[in-house]
Amino acid sequence: MQLTLFRNLSYKNLAIIFSSLFVMIGLLGMPVIAGDDAGGHAEKISMIAHPGAMFALVVFFFSYLAVLFEEQTHLRKSKPVMLGAGIIWVTIGIMAPDYGIDHHAVHKAVLHGLEEYASLFLFLLAAMTYIAALQERQVFATLRAKLVRAGMNMRQLFWATGVFAFMLSPIADNLTTALVLGAVVMAVGANDPKFVAIACINIVNAANAGGAFSPFGDITTLMVWQAGHVEFVDFFPLFLPSLACFIVPAFIMSFFITPHKPLALKEEVKMKRGAKFIIFLGLSTIAMAVGFENFLGLPPFMGMMTGMSLLMITAFFIRKVGKQRDGQFDILEQVANAEWDTLLFFFGVIFSVGGLTYIGYLELLSTTMYGGLGESVTNILMGFASAIIDNIPVMFAILSMDPPLDQFQWLLVTLTCGVGGSMLSIGSAAGVALMGVARGQYTFFGHLKWAPVISLGYAASIAVHFWINGNLVGVE
Repeated sequence: MQLTLFRNLSYKNLAIIFSSLFVMIGLLGMPVIAGDDAGGHAEKISMIAHPGAMFALVVFFFSYLAVLFEEQTHLRKSKPVMLGAGIIWVTIGIMAPDYGIDHHAVHKAVLHGLEEYASLFLFLLAAMTYIAALQERQVFATLRAKLVRAGMNMRQLFWATGVFAFMLSPIADNLTTALVLGAVVMAVGANDPKFVAIACINIVNAANAGGAFSPFGDITTLMVWQAGHVEFVDFFPLFLPSLACFIVPAFIMSFFITPHKPLALKEEVKMKRGAKFIIFLGLSTIAMAVGFENFLGLPPFMGMMTGMSLLMITAFFIRKVGKQRDGQFDILEQVANAEWDTLLFFFGVIFSVGGLTYIGYLELLSTTMYGGLGESVTNILMGFASAIIDNIPVMFAILSMDPPLDQFQWLLVTLTCGVGGSMLSIGSAAGVALMGVARGQYTFFGHLKWAPVISLGYAASIAVHFWINGNLVGVE
């Protein structure tokens, strides 16, 4: 059985295991390093030295390790991290009295984490419901059919799918964008596996790049926006760096695409009743989320939930008008189709990282990295970390550290965490999803072969950010 397990391990798993072990060993060594600190962090340092604190770190490591083996074990990623979060906070509750911390203070800390999670949960629930409704009304299927019938050659399709991915991702999420355009690539490249492989890499990179300059394009940008570090319109200076991240690798890879015509395909798909109005309603909901925060001081999820209520009312009238034909269009069914595993995974991540923050680990990590390596180097390294570890826990860890960054640096770390995942196929939800859709054609090693080219785009995006956004240095 052990031989079978190791035979099934990919270099992806081994790389993540060793990197995770390195981080954990480093964190376990920090109490000794920090023991001589005479600053104002004595309580957190002494809590870190408690055996229970080390136990909590080990629990976090193994719960996240279970996530990495989801493909082998078929255990959904939400389950181990939720269990890990519970165990970590139980451990904190047991340790707290030893340091004069009453249970009321622990209770308050947990509720603070709940506030952060609830805001993100309600925002994403509304967004995912809209995406599910658009899929049910065949909006994305219609887009796919139009691209398939467009009559372009393979090189033109390579660019078209990449451009659409870059443009669609800021509005929809990068996962949905990758799935829609990946289906296009699979349809037109049925007899051309080389095209499928390169086009999928391009789509992943374009979707991640497009999502980096919009709060709606990626979870990391949404988290930074909701945390109040960057205003909605202040993400837009990342447009040109994101564009560079997409264009540079795409330009190089396009020379490896033969510009021949694909097989003739005829796919007739039409949007269902009310689809265009739901598109308009979705854009209006985004406007409400932004407007509620900027003009009324309300959190963005209030705008999203208000828009979701309008979507539910719209669905009611579509059913009334369409009668038998649209009788099954129920928004509560679309809510059920939301990515609940992902939403609950966020719960585990937020409360696990929140627990490690309460113990004091992330404060020491922040001091070590931001204080020792400097802001720019640390933020650039975070992009490489997000290529190995999911960008969500990386970004939430940064937000939990709450380093004193100016607007330039917050935009830099948002950019690097957003596009850094493109360097490996397992670095983003878009890449993982496409490996499942284009199984055998778009693979981890196929993507890895192009990692140096993707890295050029990563470097170009950082260079453009330093070039055009230098005026944001020092801006709070």
